[in-house]
Amino acid sequence: MFDYRYHALSLAAVLLALAVGVVVGVAIGDSNLVSSAKSGIVHDLSSEVNAAQRQSGQLRVQLSGEDAFANDLYPIAVHGLLSGRNVGLVFLGGASDRIDGLVRNAVTQAGGDLAMVVAVREPLDLVGLARAAVGTHYAALGAEQSKAGERLVERFGALIGRQLVSGGQAISRELLSRARGPLLSAFDGQLGKLEGVVIIRAEPPGMIPEQAHAAAAFESGLIDGMAVVGDPTVGVELSSTEPSQVPWYQSQNIASVDDLDATAGQAALIYALTGSRGSYGTKSTANSLLPNVVGSSTQP
Repeated sequence: MFDYRYHALSLAAVLLALAVGVVVGVAIGDSNLVSSAKSGIVHDLSSEVNAAQRQSGQLRVQLSGEDAFANDLYPIAVHGLLSGRNVGLVFLGGASDRIDGLVRNAVTQAGGDLAMVVAVREPLDLVGLARAAVGTHYAALGAEQSKAGERLVERFGALIGRQLVSGGQAISRELLSRARGPLLSAFDGQLGKLEGVVIIRAEPPGMIPEQAHAAAAFESGLIDGMAVVGDPTVGVELSSTEPSQVPWYQSQNIASVDDLDATAGQAALIYALTGSRGSYGTKSTANSLLPNVVGSSTQP
């Protein structure tokens, strides 16, 4: 037996569908209605695009002005901060002409001299280093892959670090001179007393675990050896560097700059070389863009 309420609901649904169809059909068939709606949408979108373009232009002008101000202010902010100081640049891994140029420009504008640039070969040539160190206990470098072997590599790194920064004793200079070929892929300048060191680290791809452990031990020893002398050591990288080396710099307890390719990054490098400690730049690992130098002396 059929329920009349069921028939009533079915009829209402059919009538509603017909009404919707009629409205849609009229809308589709009415070219004026469609054209009007289209014109309204296009006008709204055009207005939004024009507004965005005006805002973008204003921001570009503002950014250009701020860049010009920063570039004009930079020489004044760093003037004389490194006057008479010799600074060294140490590449852990491959050298980079761009990094060399940025560091050299920053140091020179602050009155300093980039007196030495070296690049450490990585992976380390432990066999070659052992041959160069014949007659010393470093002749055992690479003889065994163990914790004892890594500690020897670390002590060797500390010796090289002290030598690079301080000039070292005659025996140390002789060892570095003998080991220079297998140890360094680039050397520019001369050994002597440095008042600051800039470190740039890169992780060579494809190192096997034994090579990576040896490189890590040498690098850690190198930083420790430099720290003994007490001069500022600063790790740097570019804004685009991936993976970032800032966590490694932090683990070695040295200052860092993650945007050397920016004016602010070069300023931060100079202040770090005068003793400011922290992680500076624009990445999430940075403590601040620049050191807090308000109230501090502008002369070393």
